[in-house]
Amino acid sequence: MDKQAKRSNQQKEKQMNINFNKNNDGLVPVIIQDYNTKNVLMLGYMNEEAYTKTVSTEKVTFFSRTKQRLWTKGEESGNFLSLVSIQNDCDNDTLLIKVNPVGPTCHKGSDTCWNEENTMTFGFLSQLEDTIQNRKENQDDEKSYVASLFRKGINKIAQKVGEEAVEVVIEAKDDNEDLFLNESADLLFHYLILLQAKGYKLSDIVSVLKNREK
Repeated sequence: MDKQAKRSNQQKEKQMNINFNKNNDGLVPVIIQDYNTKNVLMLGYMNEEAYTKTVSTEKVTFFSRTKQRLWTKGEESGNFLSLVSIQNDCDNDTLLIKVNPVGPTCHKGSDTCWNEENTMTFGFLSQLEDTIQNRKENQDDEKSYVASLFRKGINKIAQKVGEEAVEVVIEAKDDNEDLFLNESADLLFHYLILLQAKGYKLSDIVSVLKNREK
């Protein structure tokens, strides 16, 4: 996120009407989400002072209900939560804070407080990648088209990607949207196979694109 966008976010954050008085303890729940992976990392609580410090320092600060004081996540471990944006919910009493985490979030050492890995996923495409990986690891499956491609090797897989790319170009010039979408799906499918044949996944390509964004 560039500096101008971040300044804009900070101005909006300062103008938010957060209802800290809705609960008797003056606290609002705060959901922490990784800005890049979209995974939920933890749940904490803020009072108005913690919120103000979070905005000013750009490091997430909570109010500890056990210690009864402010605590900045990472103040002892160094595993800070670098602020990206803050959103208020429809009732003005729950915050969604998107962050770039520095190290694991949970005090027990895991990426999240639910003991999950904080990895980027792509919904159905990630499921498809898992299926392709399974076929790669079980190439003896005679009934699997994907396994047969892996058995034939990288040249055959690359050839299929080239063939499907040509089909996409041809259909793009015509008016049959159904054929265009189906050929596009074939191209993406075979490209995912090619990526794994080369030892990569979709997340590696996303990383390259994100680096180019700078």
